[in-house]
Amino acid sequence: MVIVAHPDDAEYGCAGTMVKWCREGMEVVLVICTDGSKGTSDREVTGPQLADIRRREQIASGEAIGLKKVVFLGYEDSMLQPTLELRRDIAREIRRYKPDVVISPSPVRNLFVTGYLGHPDHLAAGEATLSAVFPAARDYLTFPDLLDEGFEPHKVREVLITEHRDPDMWVDVSDTIELAIAALKEHVSQVGDGVEDDRWMRNWRKQAGEHHGMKYAETFRHYHLH
Repeated sequence: MVIVAHPDDAEYGCAGTMVKWCREGMEVVLVICTDGSKGTSDREVTGPQLADIRRREQIASGEAIGLKKVVFLGYEDSMLQPTLELRRDIAREIRRYKPDVVISPSPVRNLFVTGYLGHPDHLAAGEATLSAVFPAARDYLTFPDLLDEGFEPHKVREVLITEHRDPDMWVDVSDTIELAIAALKEHVSQVGDGVEDDRWMRNWRKQAGEHHGMKYAETFRHYHLH
C-alpha cells in the first residue's frame, strides 16, 4: 500500500518501485488523502472541477502502473491535518487491504535542500499514516467502530519512508523508469507536456543510484516492525 497526500505524489516519489512490484505480481493499492483541488494557477478552473480532473488523471496513471486499486479519501487539499479522523480512515484501508508493506511520506520537514520547503499536506499524511500503521490498524481496541464495520486488526510488516534525508534502502528502477515517467505524464493538469518533470525525475533517480551500481534508483528509509 502506498499512502500519499495528493494525486501525483506517488508518481514523483516511488512510481518506479510501484511498477516493479506490480510486474513481480504484487497487489499494490494507492491511497490518496486529499482531493487535489488546489494545485493550479488557472483562475478559470474551480476547486471541484480540478478535483474531478485530478481524480481522472490519477485513475489513468494507476492503470498505467498496474495498481490493484486507487482509494480517494477526499480530504480538502492544502488543509490536511494529522487528525484522529484521518488516522482512522487510513487505518480502515490498511485493515481492508491488509498490506505487508506500506510506503509513507516522511512526517518531518526537510530544510536541508534549497528550492523546496515541503508541502504541509505531505507532513500530515506521513504522520497520520505512521500512526495508523502503529498502533491504530493493529489494536482492536483502537477505533472499535472499525470492528463494527467488519474490519479486523492488521499488522503491517514493513514501512518505507519516502523523501527521507538519510535513506538506507535503494530500489533499482532502471527497468521501470520509462513507465514511471509515462504514469506521471498522465497528470497533465500538473505537469503539462511533462518535459521538465521527465528531466527532473531522471536526474534525481540517477543521482540516487550512481553510488550503488544502479543507473536509476528510488530511495527509502526502511523499517521492519516486530
